[in-house]
Amino acid sequence: MQRPRKPRRRAQALDRRDPEPYNALRHPFPFGTTALHKSAALELTIDLIGRASVTPTDGGCQQQMIARLEAAGFTVEKLDYGSVENFWARRGSAAPLLCFAGHTDVVPTGPLEEWRSDPFKPTIVDGRLYGRGAADMKSGLASMVTAVEAFVREHPGHRGSIAFLITSDEEGPSVDGTKRVVEELRRRGEKIDWCIVGEPSSVRRVGDTIKIGRRGSYSGRLTVHGVQGHVAYPHLAQNPVHMLAPALAELTSHVWDQGNEHFEPTTFQISNLNAGTGAPNVIPGELKARFNLRYNTEQTQEKLRRTVEGILDRHGVRYSIDWYVSGEPFYTPPGALSEGVCSAVEAVTGSRPELSTGGGTSDGRFIATLGAQVVELGVTNATIHKVNESVGVEEIDTLHEMYLEALRRLLA
Repeated sequence: MQRPRKPRRRAQALDRRDPEPYNALRHPFPFGTTALHKSAALELTIDLIGRASVTPTDGGCQQQMIARLEAAGFTVEKLDYGSVENFWARRGSAAPLLCFAGHTDVVPTGPLEEWRSDPFKPTIVDGRLYGRGAADMKSGLASMVTAVEAFVREHPGHRGSIAFLITSDEEGPSVDGTKRVVEELRRRGEKIDWCIVGEPSSVRRVGDTIKIGRRGSYSGRLTVHGVQGHVAYPHLAQNPVHMLAPALAELTSHVWDQGNEHFEPTTFQISNLNAGTGAPNVIPGELKARFNLRYNTEQTQEKLRRTVEGILDRHGVRYSIDWYVSGEPFYTPPGALSEGVCSAVEAVTGSRPELSTGGGTSDGRFIATLGAQVVELGVTNATIHKVNESVGVEEIDTLHEMYLEALRRLLA
């Protein structure tokens, strides 16, 4: 008598070309990965990506983190300003204080039709987790929380204190987020000794690069004042485009400095340039431009301002400028934090990370003003702010282990 055949499992129910959102109940081992375990860090990353949090919206991410931190013995304060949600959580009252910092807000998705899957329905394909915020920086947030949970279980009576400073205003104006929380901590006299920011700092593999500082950002809104007129009668007008052109050529070719052992040279970039009425026969009466200087510790804002305005004056440009500072440069010299984090990375990966001050700005610039040593360690940054943002699933667990090992070396 023949045994009845067992029903065949639909092993190929998921197609690599048509990924399906991850569902822990239906697919405990998501298709396209090898020997994937559903770790605590991966689970939390998936949960956070699924909460739409386009800046300054938080989407419930912080409440999820707060619940877990309170269960781990943290005292949590909500410090919301306007539409921006922030929280400060602390476990312990002794020094040194190690703070984990990050943001729950993400940039807009861009064209939805260019995404391979819904950006707020986390999807795993071939070992990569897709979704807005996957790399910047919900995997970092999840790894922080789960590493701290594991460390507290190992060392419930750890030395010093652990804190979290989390905002939903890093990708936006950065006015009512970390900056405001730091102002409140300063008012209270609270001191942060060490801070690890979970921004995606790595380049080719997780942990290959740690940021130990950032250049400052100084911007200007420039208005060049001309005289509108007919293109056939240029002697009766003054073209602001022609007026600015020689000065702009000098500004873009000017060597601001050579940098130093810690920082790249200062750079000048025009980001917006507008003039004209749209008509082909009208000389514009005004030109508006926006520019940015990314500067190092060889410069000051006063020195940069004098140089820019001096070049404009020398070329006879009639202008006005509104100046804005987004952040001062900061640098963390070799010390307990950088050594602890570097040795933790080396213990996990077998390789010593490169120390860098490159890239844009981060909220570390605000935290550094409290006198804190600040480093940035996170996953790889190749897809941040792009359509189909993603992170390697293995990177998440590796980052979790790096944070956990850093906690052991600094506070155990």
